[in-house]
Amino acid sequence: MQLAQRLNSFAEPQTIKMAKLGRELRAKGANIVDLSLGEPDFQTPKHIRDAAIAAVNEGYNKYTPVAGTPELLEAISIKLKRDNNLDYAPNEIIVSTGAKQSLANAVLCLVDPGDEVLIPTPFWVTYGAQVQLAGGVVKLLDCFIDTDFKLTPAQLEAAITPKTKLFMFSSPCNPTGSVYTRDELAALVEVFKRHPQVNIISDEIYEYINFIGGHESIAQFTDIRDRVIVINGMSKGFAMTGWRIGYMAGPRELVQACDKLQAQFTSGANIIAQRASIVALLSDLGPTHEMVAAYRQRRDYVTGALQQMPGVKANTPGGAFYAFPHIRPFFGKRFENYVITNDEEMSMYLLNEGHVSTVCGSAFGNPNCIRLSTATSMDNLREAMDRIGNALGKLS
Repeated sequence: MQLAQRLNSFAEPQTIKMAKLGRELRAKGANIVDLSLGEPDFQTPKHIRDAAIAAVNEGYNKYTPVAGTPELLEAISIKLKRDNNLDYAPNEIIVSTGAKQSLANAVLCLVDPGDEVLIPTPFWVTYGAQVQLAGGVVKLLDCFIDTDFKLTPAQLEAAITPKTKLFMFSSPCNPTGSVYTRDELAALVEVFKRHPQVNIISDEIYEYINFIGGHESIAQFTDIRDRVIVINGMSKGFAMTGWRIGYMAGPRELVQACDKLQAQFTSGANIIAQRASIVALLSDLGPTHEMVAAYRQRRDYVTGALQQMPGVKANTPGGAFYAFPHIRPFFGKRFENYVITNDEEMSMYLLNEGHVSTVCGSAFGNPNCIRLSTATSMDNLREAMDRIGNALGKLS
């Protein structure tokens, strides 16, 4: 069978690959601490689960409108105004089967073959693959730990060309946990104002997992609002990864285009999950705040442990549930048959020698780092930090 050439334009996500390798070792009897996948380890709050059960018992079992049920669209509109002071009418919002589909919808509806898409590094692994599927040209803008992995206005200005169609970023960021302040966003907006052909996708899926104060959305700046696409969803802030509900808010013209595209792929998202999402968005956020407090404790412990390891450099994430330590000083070192020459070999070494599953930083656009998920218990994190410290200590 001859498969389509488009499959050659991107690779399997390293996050999925490392999780698979960890499961294979575990099946052979190894005790693996998995820090590879970004999935909350908390149960979905009970009031949300109860809402889903009620929806089943009340007979919600039919197709929904492609863009989402009117009740959920209204709930998202209320949430955006309540939490972000953003005014989006229900017809400026579309619900999809996860925020990943929301991103894919937007990219496929905006990017033509040959269009440039600017992506600051480090970035979530799927951004580049989605652009490549659309035939776009990925243009990476390197950001480093010394600037907390944030893009400067000068870098942005220098990268924009007449072919630039789209800019994609996340705040809080996966994989670094970096969070843009209002002033930092305002400085980027000044650049965007000079380049009206550039649209902006703002991935805000980690909005609630924020350790530095209120979330700031680039959509708040009215001068560029008609070019901003806000992506969010239920997965991270409500521990609803498997429920697969994401949403996009943006210009009505784009929302209509995404509705047309989605109608040919998945139609409307799961109705039971949509009913539960209404309750999640409009109910007390106490359970979310409790989860965030636990993530903060984990962040503090892991960051402190990494910063104590000789040769490791780690920033203090402002949000999300990851650490992205700089491990380049270990390149060229060895232990027994292991020789570390790059980040992928470091991740494999930590998996095979330390029995800790991580993800190489090059998957996110930075080959000097590795990503660790802190979405697991403190006991697991303590064990993982001990194992990583011991494994790194063997390299010379």
